Amino acid sequence: MSEGMVRKWVGAFKDVPTNIHNEERSGRPSVITEDLVQKVDGKVRENRFFSISTLSNEFPQVSRSVLYGIVSEHLNYLKLCSRWTGGRFL
Repeated sequence: MSEGMVRKWVGAFKDVPTNIHNEERSGRPSVITEDLVQKVDGKVRENRFFSISTLSNEFPQVSRSVLYGIVSEHLNYLKLCSRWTGGRFL
């Protein structure tokens, strides 16, 4: 690459404001809603020793990976052997 081309690229990138944080994007909305999280939490409280498979049977319209995200990231449950348990129940 020539020196002139490098200078051109450097000049182009100097003029662009840099932001390391993600900006809001239009596109596909998240399927995880507060209502869904509350419904999953209600089912979990009915059966403390649940599995993703049992939740998948209760919520067939929701994928297993989304249920896993709700359980682990939104509700903060931990996996204990083959079952899940919540820190607030121990």
